[in-house]
Amino acid sequence: MRPIFWQSQLTTFLLYCNGTELEKKILDCGAGGRRPPLAIFKDQGYETMGLEISDQSLERASAFESEFGYDLNIRKGDLREIPLMDESMSFLYTYNTIFHLPKAEIKAALHEFNRVMKPGGLCFINLLTTEDHGFGEGEEVRPGEFLQEEMGEQVLHCYHEKTEAEAYFAEAGFDVVYKEIRKRIGPSRAGGKITLGYVDYIVEKIKK
Repeated sequence: MRPIFWQSQLTTFLLYCNGTELEKKILDCGAGGRRPPLAIFKDQGYETMGLEISDQSLERASAFESEFGYDLNIRKGDLREIPLMDESMSFLYTYNTIFHLPKAEIKAALHEFNRVMKPGGLCFINLLTTEDHGFGEGEEVRPGEFLQEEMGEQVLHCYHEKTEAEAYFAEAGFDVVYKEIRKRIGPSRAGGKITLGYVDYIVEKIKK
């Protein structure tokens, strides 16, 4: 039995990637967890690589690979310092990960993404928006950045206005080719319902 994935945004990204003539090589920055979505791309014939900073998430990803027979090539690493040569990856994504960095580090990470991607390569990134239920909760350490409790730990959550990040992409050498603002009502772990706010981007590395 094959695993089921719920990241429909990455299925959309896959369709964009399939529409290019670039080599099928993809990097997931933040690749660990119980069901690594890199498997979506592996099933479509992509050469995969993942970076994950959390040992616990790496262990969960390894257990997934053993259970379902995947070799996703997920290793310990930091998306801010990617251990790859320049222009070595066609595609890259970070799903529900990069918004745990401060805004200044998100900007720096985008430059690092650009470095390792081939010209014309595609990158998927999603961010929390200020319409999300978490905006304004916890200790605000910088504008739009809040320390919030998550599974017993204080974790940074970074929130953006709907167009705020587009300047980041331009500065890092990307053009926006797809954008979707998502706002929906979802269940809360504590019971009841909460508002979830995201903005998804697919960006293309500008060809020089």
